[in-house]
Amino acid sequence: MTKAKKEPSVPRKKTAREEKLFQNLLRTTYEFIKGKRYNPLNRLLLIDRLQIHPDHLDIFDQVLKHLKDVGHVKVNQEKYLLHQTTQKSLQQGPPQIDTDIETLQQTKQLVEKQPPFNRAEDNREDIVVGVIRLHPRGFGFVEVEGQEVDIFIPKPYVNGAVDGDRVEVLINRESVSEKGPDGKILSVIERKRSQIVGIIAHLRDKHPMAYSSLLGDRAFVVVEQDSLKKPKESLKVGDRVLLEVTDWGSQKTAPHAVLKEKLGSISDPTIDIQVAILEYDLRQEFPEEAKKEALAFGTKVARQDLEGREDLTELECFTIDPDTAKDFDDAISVVKEKKHYVLGVHIADVSHYVKPGSHLDKEARLRCNSTYFPGKCVPMLPHELSDNLCSLKEGVLRLTVSVFLTIDFQGNILNSRISRSVIKSKKRFTYKQAKQVLDGELKSSHKLTLQELETLCHLLKKKRAERGSVELTMPELVLLVDTDGVATGTEVVQYDITHQMVEECMLLANETVAKHLSSQGKELTWRVHEEPAAESLREFAVLVEAFGYKLPASPTPEDIQALFVTIPPGPTGQYLATCYIRSMRLACYSADNIGHYGLSLEHYCHFTSPIRRYVDTIAHRLLFEPAYDKKTIEAICKDASDRERLSAKAEMSVKQLKKLRYLDKLRKEKEWRQFEAVVTRIKPFGIYFDLIELMLEGFLHISELDGDYFIFDDKRLQLRGRHHGMVYRAGDPLFVLVKDIDFITQEATFELVSHETTDKKAADKKTAHKVERKKPKKRQIL
Repeated sequence: MTKAKKEPSVPRKKTAREEKLFQNLLRTTYEFIKGKRYNPLNRLLLIDRLQIHPDHLDIFDQVLKHLKDVGHVKVNQEKYLLHQTTQKSLQQGPPQIDTDIETLQQTKQLVEKQPPFNRAEDNREDIVVGVIRLHPRGFGFVEVEGQEVDIFIPKPYVNGAVDGDRVEVLINRESVSEKGPDGKILSVIERKRSQIVGIIAHLRDKHPMAYSSLLGDRAFVVVEQDSLKKPKESLKVGDRVLLEVTDWGSQKTAPHAVLKEKLGSISDPTIDIQVAILEYDLRQEFPEEAKKEALAFGTKVARQDLEGREDLTELECFTIDPDTAKDFDDAISVVKEKKHYVLGVHIADVSHYVKPGSHLDKEARLRCNSTYFPGKCVPMLPHELSDNLCSLKEGVLRLTVSVFLTIDFQGNILNSRISRSVIKSKKRFTYKQAKQVLDGELKSSHKLTLQELETLCHLLKKKRAERGSVELTMPELVLLVDTDGVATGTEVVQYDITHQMVEECMLLANETVAKHLSSQGKELTWRVHEEPAAESLREFAVLVEAFGYKLPASPTPEDIQALFVTIPPGPTGQYLATCYIRSMRLACYSADNIGHYGLSLEHYCHFTSPIRRYVDTIAHRLLFEPAYDKKTIEAICKDASDRERLSAKAEMSVKQLKKLRYLDKLRKEKEWRQFEAVVTRIKPFGIYFDLIELMLEGFLHISELDGDYFIFDDKRLQLRGRHHGMVYRAGDPLFVLVKDIDFITQEATFELVSHETTDKKAADKKTAHKVERKKPKKRQIL
């Protein structure tokens, strides 16, 4: 009997809300696929990269089908890529980062009318103004004055804004999570800067193109031919240039700029720091007026400056700092008596020299902090103060503010007092020297005092643990450079007991000053740290479980403490510690005291580093001088927080480039050199890892993992081979080769050599299915 033909199903008509969502996803997906840096991805990877909500997968599948049906994309081996005819059309005309969307004639009018979020057109309550802070990966956060939680801006919705711009934002009220709301940049109200630094990446089509990481997703800028004093051949690929932006472009068109100055080649490491100073608009040279004020103090403490100060010149105190330190902010003394210790923390009295309203004060206020690059410091104060008169050097008189604390043998604070003083440091210890003295490897007349300080440190650490503070003792990688800025090696600095001794003393002094000023009712530059979002902690708990450890869905600080006690030393512990830090919000300065979550303190401020932080100088003034009004404190806190983040970005950019230079040097010294690495993150599209020697992040796409077809397990956060069971998970050791280093985009690409899984069954199967490796082809490196 012939089967009856099945009636074709009639597609259900989309609701108005679904139609809006369809049009929004259609535009976002098409713009993403036709981007110049897009590599063909399958459906699963597109969902991950575009952050498609699970509830919207059906609509997203309709979007992919529509793009395929109208001929704008094609599918090859399950991967979506731009259709060849469409690709050709995009290559015509002047250089563009993204072209317009006029080819989508069927949906153009709807797309232009619909905002990316559901809202009433006249609901202006959803539109706010703030300052955007961009992440190097393209997304950003907008800080809105008077609003505690920042607005997250996904990469597709940055809309041409640059870090620091004042922007108008449309808030998506339907996507608000515990981490905060999402939003889209509607317009740039005020540009933060007019100049940018770039690297010439292409010389073609009569338009040199420069790459600038500052521009995020629209990383290339057109250098106007008319601005070149000579023909375009005067610019070479790899030239670092200072550009004046004439047109910031849009999501569809590239920015345009004129050449202001050639800075040198990317191949020249001697100018790395100078370029970073320009790129991040750091203040380097001091005004003549500020220099004159600093010079006027002379090189020695004046006799009249000693009047009214507590004389501590006979007290045994010393400094403990890194090997390369030149500005010594703090000295420590400890005296053990019959029933208690007397701890003294002595801080350079910068406020004696830097008076409110002076030229030194105005410049320090603009800088807010020192910036530390490998082998060089851009100081907050002229070197006459930072490296000399305010630096607590060994054997010379220095003006200080001293905090004395009486502590019993159980670690309880019995009383405290604060005074202006004068000291003469008896010894300048490095951390290494102090550790050698404690270990009996180096003789010192201060050994007994160091031992008493170590005992006191353990008491203070115990008290800190009791109040719920989580201590993460992570090593620091220090990049060693020569006088020309060339990286010569690395050194891993362990967070040993000498570092802990100094930190505990500084934390206690900061807390004591905060409590003292609070008790006087003074407005203060609080150092605050908000509690993490519950959602972030839940995500961290899921990650911990993937490693075989247990953590409640809403962990307390005590739970976190217990977790890290159980994890043995090694890559896993360091990785989880890093992930825990990432799950927390950034600490900042505030005129309102909300406490410090990470330290589990109700009262905390910065006081112990006035040479390199302006807020510390303010804390010193508040101890002995008239109070500031809240409005002034609020302005200082905002500027200090902003400059702190800017300095961190500048420092990281130089460290990243220096690491890549050193990596290039190592692989050239030994052909086919293998680098040991450890997997840090697993994503549906590949794995992230850190090179152990350099603590440099790398990435391998899922297609570069040999021997199997890998499937992402979102519950266990691992990639598992469908056929042979090979498993990739965070903490697995790897060996990789360097394939290429692009110094223009400052990215390295790698090739997998071998992988040791922590899954025994998978390891057994791996042995049975070994894949023969071939040497990669040599590639030219810029």
